[in-house]
Amino acid sequence: MATLFSHSQRRPPLLRQAIKIRRRRVQELQEPLPPTAPEIEPPSHHFSPEERALLYEEALYTVLHCLGKPEPNHVKEASELLRYLQEAFCMEPKEHQQMLQQVQELEKPTFCLKATVKQAKGILGKDVSGFSDPYCLLGIEQGAGTLGDSLGPRRPQKAVVRHTIPEEKTHRTQVITQTLNPVWDETFILEFDDISNSSFHLDMWDLDTVESVRQKLGELTDLHGLRRIFKEARKDKGQDDFLGNVVLRLQDLRCREDQWYPLEPCTETYPDRGQCHLQFQFIHKRRATAASHSQASYTVHLHLLQQFVSHEVTQHQAGSTSWDGSLSPQAATILFLHATQKDLSDFHQSMAEWLAYSRVYQSLEFPSSCLLHPITSIEYQWIQGRLKAEQREELAASFSSLLAYGLSLIRRFRTVFPLSVPDSPARLQSLLRVLVQMCKTKAFGELCPDSAPLPRLVTEALRAGTVEWFHLKQQHHQPMVQGVLEAGKALLSLVQDIISDLHQCQRTWNKTFHNVVKIDFFSMAFLELQWLVAKRVQDHTAMAVSGPVSPEMGESLFQLYISLKELCQLGPAPSEREGVLALDGFHRWFQPAIPSWLQKTYSVALARVQRAVRMDKLVPLGELTKHSTSAVDLSTCFAQISHTARQLDWPDPEEAFMITVKFVEDTCRLALVYCSLIKSRARELAAGQKDQGQAANMLCVVVNDMEQLRLVIGKLPTQLAWEALEQRVGAVLEQGQLQNTLHTQLQGALAGIGHEIRTGVRTLAEQLEVGIAKYIRNLVGVKESVLPEDAILPLMKFLEVELCYLNTNLVQENFNSLLTLLWTHTLTVLVEVATSQRSCSLACKRLKIALQNLEICFYAEGCGLPPEALHTATFKALQRDLELQGASTRELIQKYFCTRLEQQADTASEELGAVTLKASYQASEQKLRVELLSASNLLPLDSNGCSDPFVQLTLEPRHEFPELAPRETQKHKKDLHPLFDETFEFLVPAEPCQKDGACLLLTVLDHDTLGADDLEGEAFLPLRSVCGLDGTEEPGEVPQTRLPLTYPTANGDTILQLLESRRGDREAQAFVKLRRQRAKQASQHAPRLGQ
Repeated sequence: MATLFSHSQRRPPLLRQAIKIRRRRVQELQEPLPPTAPEIEPPSHHFSPEERALLYEEALYTVLHCLGKPEPNHVKEASELLRYLQEAFCMEPKEHQQMLQQVQELEKPTFCLKATVKQAKGILGKDVSGFSDPYCLLGIEQGAGTLGDSLGPRRPQKAVVRHTIPEEKTHRTQVITQTLNPVWDETFILEFDDISNSSFHLDMWDLDTVESVRQKLGELTDLHGLRRIFKEARKDKGQDDFLGNVVLRLQDLRCREDQWYPLEPCTETYPDRGQCHLQFQFIHKRRATAASHSQASYTVHLHLLQQFVSHEVTQHQAGSTSWDGSLSPQAATILFLHATQKDLSDFHQSMAEWLAYSRVYQSLEFPSSCLLHPITSIEYQWIQGRLKAEQREELAASFSSLLAYGLSLIRRFRTVFPLSVPDSPARLQSLLRVLVQMCKTKAFGELCPDSAPLPRLVTEALRAGTVEWFHLKQQHHQPMVQGVLEAGKALLSLVQDIISDLHQCQRTWNKTFHNVVKIDFFSMAFLELQWLVAKRVQDHTAMAVSGPVSPEMGESLFQLYISLKELCQLGPAPSEREGVLALDGFHRWFQPAIPSWLQKTYSVALARVQRAVRMDKLVPLGELTKHSTSAVDLSTCFAQISHTARQLDWPDPEEAFMITVKFVEDTCRLALVYCSLIKSRARELAAGQKDQGQAANMLCVVVNDMEQLRLVIGKLPTQLAWEALEQRVGAVLEQGQLQNTLHTQLQGALAGIGHEIRTGVRTLAEQLEVGIAKYIRNLVGVKESVLPEDAILPLMKFLEVELCYLNTNLVQENFNSLLTLLWTHTLTVLVEVATSQRSCSLACKRLKIALQNLEICFYAEGCGLPPEALHTATFKALQRDLELQGASTRELIQKYFCTRLEQQADTASEELGAVTLKASYQASEQKLRVELLSASNLLPLDSNGCSDPFVQLTLEPRHEFPELAPRETQKHKKDLHPLFDETFEFLVPAEPCQKDGACLLLTVLDHDTLGADDLEGEAFLPLRSVCGLDGTEEPGEVPQTRLPLTYPTANGDTILQLLESRRGDREAQAFVKLRRQRAKQASQHAPRLGQ
């Protein structure tokens, strides 16, 4: 910086101003409001009355003495142009007439045609070489007659200029040797008096020089050249050849023409003589206006353009429209005529346009994009030497003035280009592009060499403007009443305005500045503003927390804390920063206010819960929403607590953990307080209700509210981000401390809520259990003539009404809990009734059908209890018991043997001994053949330590094989391992052998001579497992089967108990008697077996 600006006198004014702004930044915080940068005084676009009169005279003179046909897009009528001039210069009609009269009396200018012979193409080749040495003669013929006399019937002539125009008024171009496409680019000024009877003439000739025949033969290339030699021999020596001419009436020309014209005359010999490129422009000499005598043409044109632009902008502003930079046809016509008549170059016109537009832009509002065209034109045509010294100074001053004005707009862009106006970003971008384009031009570089780079100037302007904007906002929010609380509110409003401004910078302005001038405006603005905010916030918080923090002060500090967090989040991430921000660690300034924040959060939530319960009518919100209004308010209240916790998001891990613990503790406490309040509210409302159904409705709503509360509380880990907190505090807390603290609190609250829910559901269930028990007991008292399906209808209707009601008023979770309680109670009642009615088959049948229908009812097609909840051990035992009670004697006997077969299959121990046999079935003879091979490991039942075993063989159940008597083996004396080796055959069909429970009962007995035989054990062989019984071919080698011996059940059997209860059934009594006898025999040896 010192190197660039070592010579202070060479610094441009704007750069010196930017440096001063930068130096003032050190004192910004001590000063209440920094002095704003002085406004740039724009150059005036208004003229004095004398200047305006001279300019108006010049414009009138231009319109009155215009020449040539008008351009297609220009205004043709002079009267319309004069009316526009009167409006543009705000002339009164009388004053306009006077000026017009004076101008009409002025001497006419000298009319001239500026003719430029550019080039020609395709001309005739007159020389022996096939080329020509062309040159042109041109001039204006005056007094050529009227339209019909001048060119209509006149016969084409060759030498028009030489014959019709005096030699002193004839102009000649240079000779271009040996070409058919000559290029001259020569300009001539041709004066004339009257445009109506004047015409332009141009003759094109081939210059002939005297050459020897030998030279000509040396240039000969073909036969055409030889003919040219003979032709030239016949003409005079040194006579030029005519190539063609162009004759144009001046009144047919426009003010400016640029065309290719065919060379005439076209004859049969020369149908195409080629074309000539000519440019024409009607100009004035010796204009009689005062401005033409006292000012340069360029200056007059600049002032005229400036006047028109001001008028156009003013007219559009009066009509509440924006000017797009396009001049009206009248203004464009007048300016075109003036530039043409004054013979202004394109460069000077572009320069005049730039100066006029740039001056007016600094005073009147119009799109800056209008400046792009003239500055671009200046860049394309820039040649420094073509400007005079005063013009260079004027252009340099315009550059400096526009740059200073543009930087002042950029400094104040927030107010100059407000986003409330839709096109503000586009307007600012257009201004920046104009400044960039201007500073990139060669003209700016040569005329303003000491100017600093534009990005640096824009950056300093933005920085200064940001500081000024901050202090203006600070002054705007200054409270009327001085106090810490009022100062906090003002500071909060200031920070919120800064956040809003930074959002605008980020979304809109930063893109504009970065795209055009490559400036990261957002980062610069953020760094400036956060530095200005930090000191003020730190001073305010130090004062606010110096004593006890009131609720109002705590709320103000909390809002300020949240706003500062939002402000810091807009800045770069810590990994992307180059240094430390002034707002880093700002949370420590607010640490003393944390207890106040937490207490305020809990107090507000508690008051809201109490108010919600007081207003609650305990009515469901709708058909799908079964909880009441207080549950909704409670959910919103807890969501607000979670939102407050997320807003706080304390950076320090250990303190953040303690804050979260407090939030969880308060939330759980509120949940339990709500349960107590809502129950009290239900009792209060039910006290005045005579309808018990209405009280039940309220109880359903209370239970649903608690269930909703449990769902809300269960979301605390997600809402308070426990997982993220655990990762943050992992290095600070002991292992498992977070789980032990937070989860213990949560589980305690959930347990309390669950207990309250279960209590409510239990109360509802108790109201129904009485009715269920009454209807079940009434089943057994219904007349025998009533079908079981009809007998259970009252019970089912009662359940349908009550369960539909509860399903409507309870949420699914609580309804399922209620169903579970009711199902357990129903099974208990059914078991009691079934036990008391064991001897009544009709009652048992009704209870069985009731159990089946109750299972369907409680399952509810998948909407009630699931099968695993229905099929409890009690249900299965009751179902089996009822099935047995409803079965016939023979069915029970069959079930008994099925049970013994299952017991036999499950027995693997041979503690009582075992029997070995072979069994097969011969289907062709319907014969069951049993080979009893042996018994082993029998118990010694005699006093001598041995036994006298034999085996009794019986096909069971007896009602399936009534004609087959039992068989016995031989008795073996004193043998615990007898070898029987006996074969028994039973004639029996295959069908009864294949039924459930069909078996061969092998009863091993110890023969006693004096008393009853003792039981060694029993074995059961399922007949359906016998080889050959399935209808296949008779087996060859029958496998041996070894069956362990078993005892009947010592504690009695349910089936036997049922059979025994049937006193009038002799078959049942006989079967029970035999089985009891066997059980008695087994019980006599059970102690010996234990030894």
